[in-house]
Amino acid sequence: MPHAPADYTPDSFKVLLKKLVQTPDEFTPEDCALCFRHLCVQGASDAQAGAFLTALTLSGLEASAEIVAACAAVLREHAVQVKDIAPTPGEHKHGEWDYRDSDKEGDGYTGMVDIVGTGGDGWDTYNVSTTAAVVVAGSGVRVSKHGSKAATSTSGSADLLMSLDCRLSFPVDQLPTFLPASPFLFLFAPHYHPSLAHIAPIRRQLNFRTIFNVLGPLINPAKPGRMLLGVAKQELGDTFAEVLKLLGVERALVVCGKEGLDEVSIAGETWTWWLENGKITRGSIHPTKDFGLPTHPLSSVRGSTPDLNALTFNAVISGTTTPPAHLSSPASPDSPSLDAIRDYVLINAAALLHVSGRAKDWKHGVAIARESIESGGARTAFEGFRDASKLAMGEQVDMMIVEDDGGVAAKNGFVKSWLRARRNGTGTETPKGDEV
Repeated sequence: MPHAPADYTPDSFKVLLKKLVQTPDEFTPEDCALCFRHLCVQGASDAQAGAFLTALTLSGLEASAEIVAACAAVLREHAVQVKDIAPTPGEHKHGEWDYRDSDKEGDGYTGMVDIVGTGGDGWDTYNVSTTAAVVVAGSGVRVSKHGSKAATSTSGSADLLMSLDCRLSFPVDQLPTFLPASPFLFLFAPHYHPSLAHIAPIRRQLNFRTIFNVLGPLINPAKPGRMLLGVAKQELGDTFAEVLKLLGVERALVVCGKEGLDEVSIAGETWTWWLENGKITRGSIHPTKDFGLPTHPLSSVRGSTPDLNALTFNAVISGTTTPPAHLSSPASPDSPSLDAIRDYVLINAAALLHVSGRAKDWKHGVAIARESIESGGARTAFEGFRDASKLAMGEQVDMMIVEDDGGVAAKNGFVKSWLRARRNGTGTETPKGDEV
């Protein structure tokens, strides 16, 4: 075991562990934070770490918002720092994504957003949060998606992106090259939390859920100011909303589909916890009533392997009406269909667009999400990230730069065109190439 700082040793951890086991009612968030500092620098033995996680689970303290927030704050401190990665506002260089028009939309927020779920809902639906993140980025919103490989589902966000030929283990010093290329950025969790690597085998040996299962969505190293966060159990809604408040998140929407889904449900109502200005408001939303979308059973948005989900992803962001061979056509309530999955993506993208401040309400969010797909914005955002990830790894990438207004490519010209059209009240038709 590497040498830990003098203040964080198995002997000092022993005192904290005894307090948790013998007097859990006196175990404070500050005590828990101190335990996590030990874990991050390997200042506790493997046996002590396993005992701590077990005792914390049995005590029920892991359901405390203050405890969870204290642990998340420590993990954020020990993460690889992600800062100074945003392009200078108002500046634009040839071949870069042009934010100047899209930044005028909505309430003017130009910070980072994230969409993430706790996992563990058992539904194994399609990779909706990753696809919705790309669709939202296609409208010019800066999305920093923090994720990993599948833990409880067939295909995690990282699995999907790797099947789409993206590189995820690029050097951290290359991060400033990404947002100029695309508003979509993916941060592969294990790459940014090296202090937790030695905990993984301990967690596998325990074989039960611990506090780490709820911390993942809270430790995005980019520290997004606005978030959409899904939980698989209604009783977690209040906890996560309070944790986000304690972590200083400016605006957030915590959601739980009434089927026990950690996304905005396309099948029916979703419980919501809206955080803004330090106030949490409980409510609910419905696909048809609030978003103007039809409902679909969750069986029709079921996911598959990463490679098949990659085919679905390409079909969704390309706006095609022809489904891949593995999806049913026409739509069937008993098997996944392209129409249902597209609506599933639209509802979640719309929710994030509203949280981000780009959309004034849920239906406006759906309209912007559709425009992102139809204009080519979503496709351009994805390809910009994919190509930037390869360049960051030193690979050669063939890039077509269109000599028009300095946009990324012809499709970015489409994006700029429909933004102008919408702002001028001339409609939202998909623009043609000669309109750029």
